[in-house]
Amino acid sequence: MSQLFSPIALGPLTLPNRIAIAPMCQYSADNGRATEWHTIHLGHLALSGAGLLIVEASAVSPEGRITSQDLGLWDDATEQALGKVVQAVKKHATLPLGIQLAHAGRKASCAVPWEGGAQIGAASGGWQTLSASALPFAAHDETPQAMSLEQIAGLKAQFVAAARRADRLGFELIELHGAHGYLLHQFLSPLANQRSDQYGGSLQNRMRLPLEIFSEVRAAFSPGKAVGVRISASDWVEGGWDLAQSVALSKALKELGCDYIHVSSGGLSPRQKIPVGPNYQVPFAEAIKRETGLPTIAVGLITEAEQAEAIVATGQADMVALARGILYDPRWPWHAAAKLGDKVNAPPQYWRSEPHVLKGLFNNV
Repeated sequence: MSQLFSPIALGPLTLPNRIAIAPMCQYSADNGRATEWHTIHLGHLALSGAGLLIVEASAVSPEGRITSQDLGLWDDATEQALGKVVQAVKKHATLPLGIQLAHAGRKASCAVPWEGGAQIGAASGGWQTLSASALPFAAHDETPQAMSLEQIAGLKAQFVAAARRADRLGFELIELHGAHGYLLHQFLSPLANQRSDQYGGSLQNRMRLPLEIFSEVRAAFSPGKAVGVRISASDWVEGGWDLAQSVALSKALKELGCDYIHVSSGGLSPRQKIPVGPNYQVPFAEAIKRETGLPTIAVGLITEAEQAEAIVATGQADMVALARGILYDPRWPWHAAAKLGDKVNAPPQYWRSEPHVLKGLFNNV
């Protein structure tokens, strides 16, 4: 048996293999409500043979959306719409479902990527954005509003309410989005957080809000389910958030009961200089795993079965997450199992697709 296709436990949740489908924004919601696109998108990925499927970043409030087409989970209408999708997926797929809860902060109020992705000002149909400090992401963006203590308290309540909705919908895992320059990352990084109160300044103060939100979400979500955090391990900018601070954050999260860290990087500053290449973020996951003992998920230009197997087998990370690669090849886990001489789950309707030379590829045949 390959290590990639061996089971793993993320806290109370056991997964059949080490392949996760990373949350990927689809920008296809109707005022936060999931649509038929989400049923199709998540439905076919749920039949891929992966061990875990994490639903895209779902905003905990309307102003927390990256675009007006973002998925949300902030009221009864968004909960009911997503519930229809979850029910359809769970009827035909057996893998655990997770959801990423998020707030875009100063990177909100943007056009969808295929329309340029630029921020849309309030006067042009956008909305006032929020952040740790009144510092825009890019020079041409509108200045965000520095959050008051009252607004911070409201934000924590929004995350808790969304977590309870996710629990009711039957999600087995919640991932808090603390990466890619969105709101929780904005509080963490000294490049975006220049507050002088208890939420700014020292590392402990900058970590305070993400830790508070994690603690409250963990308490609101069923104890038999998993809660993890996605982080950017580095801003890739001098003087910004870095690996040492990421290790400190991960240790603090572990003390609060965090089940895993999903390790990405970047997204906080246009000044970032990222040496993109295969495995370029894996050393971050390896270091966090080594220093904290927490399970880590590595992501970023992991495209080949042998590459993924090596990451897991050598202990660099406990899991790999696929994003664009699995959009391009939605049966990536099938093909990886074939290359590695292992087995994978597939729905009975597809058993006949098993190539003659690969008899025994599917677990249920």
